[in-house]
Amino acid sequence: MSRIGFLFPGQGAQHVGMGKTIAARFPAAARLYEQANEILGYDLKKLCFEGPSEELDETVISQPAIFVTSLACLEQLRAESPDIALACEMTAGLSLGEYTSLVFSGAMSFEDGLRLVQKRGQAMQDAADATPSGMVSILLLSLEQVQGIRDAASAEGTLEIANYLCPGNLVLSGENAACLKAAELAQAQGGRPIPLAVAGAFHTNIMKPADQRLAEAIADVPMQTPDIPVVSNVDARTHTDPAELKQLLVNQVVSPVRWEDSIRFMLDAGIDEFYEIGPGRVLTGLLKRISRKTPCTVVNDSAAAGG
Repeated sequence: MSRIGFLFPGQGAQHVGMGKTIAARFPAAARLYEQANEILGYDLKKLCFEGPSEELDETVISQPAIFVTSLACLEQLRAESPDIALACEMTAGLSLGEYTSLVFSGAMSFEDGLRLVQKRGQAMQDAADATPSGMVSILLLSLEQVQGIRDAASAEGTLEIANYLCPGNLVLSGENAACLKAAELAQAQGGRPIPLAVAGAFHTNIMKPADQRLAEAIADVPMQTPDIPVVSNVDARTHTDPAELKQLLVNQVVSPVRWEDSIRFMLDAGIDEFYEIGPGRVLTGLLKRISRKTPCTVVNDSAAAGG
């Protein structure tokens, strides 16, 4: 029998219309959007279902939107395949998705998780507004090549490797001039640079004010030992102590996301079948680059069965 792991997406997976079909079909999913509207104080449901995309793409909106939509997709899975939802042995989420994982695992409530995600999004937006910065994905180059590009482009400003996603896909994050220089250098070396549509240099020290604000926000949030292991982005390991879980969420804002290592940790632990739960199918694509033969089923309202 397969050993199942759940993966939850991060920022960038949002799109107008996400969750609309699921909310119409599953009352438990619809209730999440209604609760979210009350907690957030604005119509998140309308933004997810109808847009406009410019507003949905704002960090302060997209983070709660993806969090709620991912949990709505989870309700679809629970309704259609309850045995699979109960069989999950381990979970991980990409950046923001780690909060979804923690709610799924029982470490914190939906309400507390959503309030925390709202504060995280606002703090990260404010930190990004304070320093013009961005992120650029570098495809087709090795880690050593990207490290060399980072070192060379750092002459233009702060630049760090923010996401270790999969072989041949690393993300640099930093001040705008440094990101531009990195893209030039990557192109010259045969790489494919893709500027990301994000507000700023996430997972670098440019986010430093945000981690302090998140630490204050998370201090009073009730956190329990997860019912199933949650793999941390920071060190690609599982943790059970609630105080450690909180500190890792704070550290995550300024630390690189070790996604490839997280997936390899899950594979080494015996997970041999994955479900990507939430908008998009980016994590399925990354998994294929890490472990080509490991199956991953996408659970959302725009995916075909399987993946």
